[in-house]
Amino acid sequence: MTPRVSVIMPIYNVQHFVKSAINSVLMQSFTNFELILVNDGSTDRSLEICHSIHDHRISIINHTENQGLAAARNTGIRHAIGRYIAFLNSDDMWHPAKLKMHVEHLTQSPKVGISFSRSSFMDHRGRLIHFYQMPQLTGITAANLLCRNPVGNGSAPVIRREALNDIRFQALNHNENYTCYFDERFRQSEDIECWLRIVATTEWKMEGIPAPLTFYRLNQQGVSSNIMQQLSSWEMMIDKAKQFAPKLLRQHEQDARAYQLRYLARQAIRSGQGKNAIKLIHRALRISPSILMDETSRTCVTLTAAYLLWLLPSALYKVFENMGQYFMGHVQKNRIGKDGVKSSLIS
Repeated sequence: MTPRVSVIMPIYNVQHFVKSAINSVLMQSFTNFELILVNDGSTDRSLEICHSIHDHRISIINHTENQGLAAARNTGIRHAIGRYIAFLNSDDMWHPAKLKMHVEHLTQSPKVGISFSRSSFMDHRGRLIHFYQMPQLTGITAANLLCRNPVGNGSAPVIRREALNDIRFQALNHNENYTCYFDERFRQSEDIECWLRIVATTEWKMEGIPAPLTFYRLNQQGVSSNIMQQLSSWEMMIDKAKQFAPKLLRQHEQDARAYQLRYLARQAIRSGQGKNAIKLIHRALRISPSILMDETSRTCVTLTAAYLLWLLPSALYKVFENMGQYFMGHVQKNRIGKDGVKSSLIS
């Protein structure tokens, strides 16, 4: 039977997480899938662990050298035979119902090219924090995507193969035919760059599922921890987007930059960088003061948290942080329930 979904998992030095990630795929209630593990030049025990897991749906592809997430995903897509392409980063996990619900969503919504879900945060050790990514789910325009990236993380989307085919291109720095979907020049921001090309240059729509079906690990050692490098990659993405969506960038570039700086301020807060977080959120407000009016609550929370982290002893700040997370998580959980999500799907 031809698999209906191809799950692509890039793997690079994740020996502590990769088994849990793989098992979260193998435990899916929807079973008609293939799992393509792309070992991207790991130097730890990651590849050994992958070989120790036996399931006929698993295939392993090796890169002899580390080439980055974009290249690993491209390799996986080129080998994939499923109608739908799902991505799971090897330090994240999925709810058992994820593939089933995305297949249903894409089957029922033929104009949707990118289906994504809300995400639930977990800590470095894999414990759920009961705090959620709560993005816009419907009516998403290219401007919404540019400014706020509702997909949220690379483990949330399941994409129709035709949507990826519509934005594929041939890499000019390879002698042979080398089909790309993600731009391999990017080591970060490669996902938002790809999603933006789909939404801004094709007729495909992007929609989200209300259930938090992705478990996103807050890993301070991961790619997102290098904040200034992440900002540089985002600016590189903006420069490229000016080529394929110039009108969009003329209208929304400054607002998008402010939202990105606010996001990076939150990343700095999670990494314990209070002073850096203050610089980032103030820079965001200077570039586009309108974010304070458009999203007052989220902007004020970021600003307050940055100053509390900078001013308070770390132990006392942690008390306030835990209280805030508990309160916000409770509010978010109630909202997810009101959106019609069954309690069994809310972790």
